Amino acid sequence: MELEVVLFRCLFSLAIGLIIGLERSFHGRAAGMRTHILVCLGATVTAMTGIFCTNAFGGDAMRLSAQVISGVGFLGAGMIVLKNDNVITGLTTAAGVWATATLGIAVGYGFYLGAGLATCLFFIALTLFAKMERRKKNTEVVYIEVGDMTKVNELICQINDELTSAHTIRIQAPKSGCSGHIGLELVMDRRKHIAINKLLENKNVVFAIEV
Repeated sequence: MELEVVLFRCLFSLAIGLIIGLERSFHGRAAGMRTHILVCLGATVTAMTGIFCTNAFGGDAMRLSAQVISGVGFLGAGMIVLKNDNVITGLTTAAGVWATATLGIAVGYGFYLGAGLATCLFFIALTLFAKMERRKKNTEVVYIEVGDMTKVNELICQINDELTSAHTIRIQAPKSGCSGHIGLELVMDRRKHIAINKLLENKNVVFAIEV
């Protein structure tokens, strides 16, 4: 396999992982840009290694790639979390990592058209269809990052005063990783929600996003 071909396939794979990973990072998922790039690039190298070994020693070029499909499944399983209120999260991210690996395999074997088209459809599914799903849900989840952890109680009191309907507030580690920050996950009725702009008016709120 020529150097130009290997370089092109690796760069193509990196671009696919970057596109999908950026979308996941934007929504604050644990498996973000770097994870998707590594998974896609690793799958591509595995496929190219299978081709190289077959040309050099004979055998089945698909054998190594078949192990990637099952192996990444275990990686995705670690991203699925059952929360205290019996809500399962991480399924989309786990499926995304697995699909990213299959796209990497396609690039590794030189199936550029299929990988490119599937990446476009993948991105559409993550963005457009996600909006359609959120419209059907009765609840809305907003992540709020507070810059001063001593002001958390003050913000919670403000949210309780604003929301008359049932809601849940969970304290979690900050997604930004900044020292002194703390994260809040607000689950509320979509019909009686607090606008994100309203939350941002509080000087202690660093940012707030719908998840």
